[in-house]
Formats: sequence, structure tokens, C-alpha cells
Amino acid sequence: MDMKKIALFSLMFTSLIHAQSKDEQMLKAIYNFSLTQSQCYSWLDDLSNKIGARPSGSLSAEKGVTYTKQQLETLGLDKVYLQEVMVPKWVRGEKETAYILDNKTKITVPICALGGSVATPKNGLTAEVIEVHSIAELKQLGTEKVKGKIVFYNRPMEPYNIEAFDSYSNCVDQRFYGAKEAALLGATGTIVRSMNLRLDDFPHTGAQSYGDLPKEKYIPTAAISTNGAELLSQKLKENKPLKFYMKLSCQQYEDALSYNVIGEIIGSEHPEKIMVVGGHLDSWDLADGSQDDGAGCVQGMEVIEIFKKLNYRPKNTIRVVLFMNEEFGGKGGKKYEELSKKNNENHIFALESDSGGFSPRGFSLECDDAYFAKISNWKPLFEPYLIHSFVKGHSGSDIQPLTSVKIVKAGLKPDSNRYFDYHHAANDKFDAVNKRELELGAATMASFMYLIDQYGID
Repeated sequence: MDMKKIALFSLMFTSLIHAQSKDEQMLKAIYNFSLTQSQCYSWLDDLSNKIGARPSGSLSAEKGVTYTKQQLETLGLDKVYLQEVMVPKWVRGEKETAYILDNKTKITVPICALGGSVATPKNGLTAEVIEVHSIAELKQLGTEKVKGKIVFYNRPMEPYNIEAFDSYSNCVDQRFYGAKEAALLGATGTIVRSMNLRLDDFPHTGAQSYGDLPKEKYIPTAAISTNGAELLSQKLKENKPLKFYMKLSCQQYEDALSYNVIGEIIGSEHPEKIMVVGGHLDSWDLADGSQDDGAGCVQGMEVIEIFKKLNYRPKNTIRVVLFMNEEFGGKGGKKYEELSKKNNENHIFALESDSGGFSPRGFSLECDDAYFAKISNWKPLFEPYLIHSFVKGHSGSDIQPLTSVKIVKAGLKPDSNRYFDYHHAANDKFDAVNKRELELGAATMASFMYLIDQYGID
């Protein structure tokens, strides 16, 4: 090797070591700040305990918009603004009632209406119940065996998957499409085993769809707790046929005006290139939604705070976006994309946190092989913080509609094993979130945003 090549190699090696050292120092500063000075836990405390549940179209959702906008305005950002969006408004009404009619004995079980369900008749619905474990099994039974009955979907989440979201994905179809498919066969209602790996008494709500059914064909649909599902299944084995009673008082209203909340730092070199970070501000109505997704909102806000407090001026424009209506229609994400197209905006990166505030483990990435390889090269920088999982997969529901010529999307991957204990249930409260885990997630997001900002999406 001649002297020129040796000198060039030495210069490249020295530059690499310098850059790595600079990045290591920046990540250390980010984690140190988040674990010692972060506001994200106190923000979540206010959002959860002073405002509470934030179903889209509700007064509390409006309060959540006002609160988060005010907090962003204290950070000295270049812009803080609201983005109008019309959202569905569904109201649960009085607490649901349900019981198993075992001969002449009434055995009460916990249920909750699924989002978008219609109400039962005023005095409730009583019918013979039939158990199935899949939509395919239901279709095999046909109209003759289903008509006039309450269909009970009882396929549990698979316990053997290490990634709990795989288990969720493999059984959530019965919740989302179950009522529609049962109605097509003449059922009078449906109940669905809660999407939960744990046996407990919390029914877990969630969105469901009647698809293109005419409204007169809609049937009431509810989730039953996992303990309730186990009991009902056992009673059916002991005593066929069996009747079930449920009373739902929910109601669908006209769409309501709401807002996405946006804070922005304008890029110092490429203001036209936009990087998004955030979560969804709405929650279900059974609890304050601390895990789903108050945690993701305050982590996104914390990314912006970290950059401001560390005096880091990003090269690209960075936006924190708190989306409205992820849980029940995804209107916030769709509206953001619609206006992005209208304004000819160029998004190069989007990062969402919507998997709970648990210990971060890595990122799920939507990108081509070249960018995946580039991002995977950063793993050594994250390993001291126990961040090791860089995989291809779903990023986030709110950023899913977002399109640009070249865009990389990512979802924060926390440990998923406890998430579905709380997901869409009445125990998704502030006390279920660990302060340190929440802060580690915020720091991990800020670190990733920093590296993308430094090394770019070409």
C-alpha cells in the first residue's frame, strides 16, 4: 500500500472514530437528560389523572388537546399549532350488564361494548349462545345453526409467541369482523373473548366494524373478560343449550370537530425535509389510556424537549404530532397525510410510539434493504442501553397513511409481554406506567431521531 493510500485510510479511520465518539457522547447526553430532567412522567400524570379518558369527540379529548398544546408552547418551539379533523363520536352510556342463565341461576360476568356497537333493546337481549373459535368455524355452521343466537367467539391469544403483538394479530379478526359475519348469518348479537394473555376480570374493548351492512342489520357486540370467557365455555360444555343476557346502552353520534396537536422545530439546513415523531392523543373510555397511548404522546413531546434543552438544532425540520382518533377510525393520521399532500410536504422519516411505556427493546422498521442495513449499523450505539432489536415490520397506525417520495417509518418496540394486560381495559391507568421505563423509551426515540437527522434519508 503506497503512502497516499495509507494516509487516506488513516484519515477515513480517524473520521469514523471521531463520528462514533461524537454520536456516543450525544446518546449519553440524551439518556442522561431523560433519566434526570425529563418532564414526560409529570406530563403523563396530568394527562391521565387531571384529564382522564380521552375518547375522540369528547370534552376530555378537547381538554387533552388544550393541555398538550400549552405544554408544547412552553418549550420555545418555532411553531405550535392545531390541525382540524372531524372524528367519529361514539358514547358507551351506562355500564353494561351481562349474565349467564344456567338453568334458573344468573351468573354475572364482566363485559363491555365494543367501539361502534349498537345498543341492545332497552330491556336487554336474551338468547341462546353458541361458541365458535374462528370466523371460518362460524361460516361452516351456517344460517340454520346461527340464526337467532348470540355468537360467542372464544379463540384465545396464543401464549407461545414471544412477541405478544403476533398473538394479538392472530386473533383480533374475531373482534373487528365478528359482529358483521355473525349478522350475515342471522345472529342477534356477539360476545368476544378479550384480547388479553392474562386470565382476569377486565373486559377489553376495541374497534369493530359492520362493514357494508345496512344499519338495520347491525347487532350489538361486546367483549367478555378472559375469566368470564373461561366460565361461559365451561358452562356450555356442562349444559347445552345455554342462554346469555346482555344490556348495552351505547350510541353513535354525528362526527365532531377535533384536532391533531403539532409542535415544530424548523431545520437549520433542510427545512423542507420533515421528520415526524409522536403518538395518539385519544384513548378508549374505560380508563385514562396511560399505556395506550398517553405514554407515546409524552415520549414524542419529550424528544422535542430533549433537543431544545441540549441546544441541538436539527438539520431537518422535526415535528411532534399528537394524532386524534387512532382508536376508532384513524382520522387524525389520514387528515395529516391529506394536508401534507395538499401542501406538497416532503417527509423523510416518521417514528411512532404506540406499544406502551414499557422498557424499550428496539425498533420495527418499514424501509428498503439498503436503509435497513444502514440503520442496523447503529446497533452498537444502542447496545449499552439494552436496545438490540432492529426488525422489519409494522411502524404505527397513525403514520401508516403517510407517503413521500422517500420515507422511512419506524415504531418504537418496547417489551410487549405486559402490554395486553392493560390494552383497552379499565386498568390502563397511570399507576401501570413505570417512570424509568417511560423515560428510557423517550431517550431511545430521541437518539434514533438524532441519528436519522445526522446521517439522513437520501
